[in-house]
Amino acid sequence: MFRTIECITLILLLTVFNFRESAAQGEQPSDDEINAVAKQLYCPVCENVPLDVCGTRACAQWRDNIREKLVAGWTTEQIKQYFSDQYGVRVLAQPPTQGVNLLFWGIPPIVIIAGWFLVVRFINNLTSKQPKKGISIGDTRTTNGYRERLERDLEKWQ
Repeated sequence: MFRTIECITLILLLTVFNFRESAAQGEQPSDDEINAVAKQLYCPVCENVPLDVCGTRACAQWRDNIREKLVAGWTTEQIKQYFSDQYGVRVLAQPPTQGVNLLFWGIPPIVIIAGWFLVVRFINNLTSKQPKKGISIGDTRTTNGYRERLERDLEKWQ
């Protein structure tokens, strides 16, 4: 009787451990989960092509690699860090905001603000150069003064 209980316990333990392994294998990530991670990465071979839409054989292998990492329990950040370590930060869709990359985040707002400043200054200069009221371009007083000065200058040269 003691042997029977040991055999039943052994069978139950083996069944439970076998069930846990098969349950873990059944948790395959969907294509949407893989593409959600792949969308945050760029193909290291093709320029400016997200990994989720790239059709090269290498990208298919990298998506399989992402699938394996997800099955192993890796997070999205760990997978991105892995690809960044392997191929450099150029594979990341959003570069990190530290070091030299901080310039790429800071320069565009500065350029936009400087551009608006120059546009406003240009518009102010245009509006300030308009002729004053009461003096028109064809005003005889203005043209007579110009003529007199022109005639004096011409007399000097003769």
